[in-house]
Amino acid sequence: MDHLTPARPQPASHDREIESLAEFDEVVADRGTLAHHRVQAVDLTGRTRALKTLDTSDAVFLGCAMEPAAEVAVRAAGALVFPPVPGLPFDPYRARVHSPEELFASLEDGYEATPDARAYAWFQRTKADGDIFASMLRAVHDDAVSDAVDELLVDARVVGVMGGHAMARGTEEYAGAARLGRVLARSGFTVATGGGPGAMEAANLGAYLAPYQDSVLGEALLPLAKAPSFTPSVTEWARAAFEVRARWPEGGASVGIPTWFYGHEPPNAFATHIAKYFANATREDGLLARSNAGVIFLPGAAGTVQEVFDNATPNYYGSRGEPTPMVLVDRAHWTERLPAWPLLRALAEGRAMESRIALVDRIEDAPKALKRLAG
Repeated sequence: MDHLTPARPQPASHDREIESLAEFDEVVADRGTLAHHRVQAVDLTGRTRALKTLDTSDAVFLGCAMEPAAEVAVRAAGALVFPPVPGLPFDPYRARVHSPEELFASLEDGYEATPDARAYAWFQRTKADGDIFASMLRAVHDDAVSDAVDELLVDARVVGVMGGHAMARGTEEYAGAARLGRVLARSGFTVATGGGPGAMEAANLGAYLAPYQDSVLGEALLPLAKAPSFTPSVTEWARAAFEVRARWPEGGASVGIPTWFYGHEPPNAFATHIAKYFANATREDGLLARSNAGVIFLPGAAGTVQEVFDNATPNYYGSRGEPTPMVLVDRAHWTERLPAWPLLRALAEGRAMESRIALVDRIEDAPKALKRLAG
């Protein structure tokens, strides 16, 4: 049921990208040359003969495993080779976004054994030691993820759903956020969230269960409520999600864009495509910039407030073109507890974005408001 499939980008320069062994074989058969191509994270240990005989001038191999003889040959022919980096819990040259199965591999041994937890541990060890090699690896990884998510979302109508990580499973608020994700997915939108727990997970859950009949969501919420939060045990929290996925395996697609910067927050397993970053600023801007059909802001704390105004700034200045819709949910939250709405409304007055913002009382009103603002 995954309607998000990475599309081959259209610009001519990207036609030279090779991101799988099947694409490599196709290019070799059709073009008979690898000159000027970029080969990304492909295991080429079985293609030594081709690499030794084909023209590889001005080609670039990013994180591609190959036999020593093949590497010598392509370098001699004028290619640049950035070999795989051993010992890392992540691939800095990855050609695809992450999957929940990839990030939570080895969950049966506890969350600490998973690639997600090990990548965070590596980040903690290296983020402040001033090692330029480690910072370069983080930057290369994040740029590769950005390229992958751009390819994934070609022609998609993306609605961002923002909200706090503290929203617990088993609450009406969580169920409401899940229903919102379901409505958006059924309306043809790609749901994108910050990829973490709470409101983010709920929206991804709703999109995941969108292909099923309505009653399935209620059934899925029951086992999830037995592990209401990722604290104190990420392991139990994640296992409950995978149990739901195992019961309903044909889920709908959505996107999560989390960060290892907030390492205490694990990614959720209901975002079928996960673009996880080391740099939170890159992640935040990318998430909002890709929400081309608008953003719905559920109640949240400092992180969600930051996202409101991170999104308002390009709408205010028109730096991304026409302003995109912004819907804030829960009047009391956004006018009394954290009064972001009055400031947002004051900023918007007299500008193009004024007709693209709305405040609604109930989460059920958000899709209709989004449609109205989109014109």
